[in-house]
Amino acid sequence: MNSILKLIGREKELFTTDIKNNSGTLEEIVSNSKFLVLGGAGSIGQAVVKEIFKRNPKKLHVVDISENNMVELVRDIRSSFGYIDGDFQTFALDIGSLEYDAFIKADGQFDYVLNLSALKHVRSEKDPYTLMRMIDVNIFNTDKTLKQSIDAGVKKYFCVSTDKAANPVNMMGASKRIMEMFLMRRSLEIDISTARFANVAFSDGSLLHSFNQRLEKRQPIVAPNDIKRYFVTPQESGELCLMSCLFGDNRDIFFPKLSESLHLISFADIAVRYLEQKGFEPVLCSSEEEARELTKTLPGQGKWPCLFTGSDTTGEKDFEEFFTDSETLDMERFENLGIIKNQAVFDSQLLLEFESTIAAMKEDLAWDKESIVELFFKMIPDFGHKETGKYLDSKM
Repeated sequence: MNSILKLIGREKELFTTDIKNNSGTLEEIVSNSKFLVLGGAGSIGQAVVKEIFKRNPKKLHVVDISENNMVELVRDIRSSFGYIDGDFQTFALDIGSLEYDAFIKADGQFDYVLNLSALKHVRSEKDPYTLMRMIDVNIFNTDKTLKQSIDAGVKKYFCVSTDKAANPVNMMGASKRIMEMFLMRRSLEIDISTARFANVAFSDGSLLHSFNQRLEKRQPIVAPNDIKRYFVTPQESGELCLMSCLFGDNRDIFFPKLSESLHLISFADIAVRYLEQKGFEPVLCSSEEEARELTKTLPGQGKWPCLFTGSDTTGEKDFEEFFTDSETLDMERFENLGIIKNQAVFDSQLLLEFESTIAAMKEDLAWDKESIVELFFKMIPDFGHKETGKYLDSKM
């Protein structure tokens, strides 16, 4: 944990005070409750599962599509925490599948459902087919599991939004913004809460996570030098989700307060710190070819080739924000957690139109990105999407 904090330029954890102030209530609620965690083997999902597990829940069932990540989660929990008296089980299932529906029908008795599943990469909008899967996972699977939770009498439903849903500029952020609209519709039937937070440092598939892979495979370290982001640690992401789930009022969105502890830092700066922590001196290169070539010689000299360039790909947001000017905030309740307070504002007709338009595209087995982007603009009139024609997959 401390090594990650140093890399992202911090000395202390964000939510220590809030967790400590509410520790007794957290223990009491968790130890008397039944939890279902969806997408529980991803980086944030694993962090949430650990936060719940270590407080001895009556029941903790974890669902994730990744069989391998699930196996590692169980090994990790057994090695770190051991066992609990409660019912702990994992299921390698696709939330959108028939098998998952049968699983819910056979049991479905939970107090809290936490949905951490998502297609989170900006690059997932590059083709219309992955983009449609993003819509399915981020929007329709959320709505489906919400309805199942309502039918089963679940007390509370939590899911993760993203800072990129505030004034979205990419399809991923916009899909989460539309998901929030569907949440508002269901909030009339069940209590929901959510969270927006920064990049989770070294989460699966993230640029920082790739640094480990690049070193292991003796490949250059690549990062943008003109993009700054806020970072939280995996444990902090788990704490934020659990606090929102257990303490959030209906329709609340929790986010980390900005402070001297949470500040913007560039990917290139983290890359330099990362290499120094690993005992290497970074060497700046001017091209991919030069960087690839130098991996053959530099590591043996205690140096590592780096390529730091400007960002020009579709969907990159110049800055990060957790809320917009039009949102109502509660900044008093917690020390380091802010809360966006929401009314159940949504356009039923617009949501129905979205559902029917996507259903028609699927029925025909034919759709293009332009049609989906157009539909997103209809849902979010001030959507800031700009198509540059360039994507991260065309870079090293």
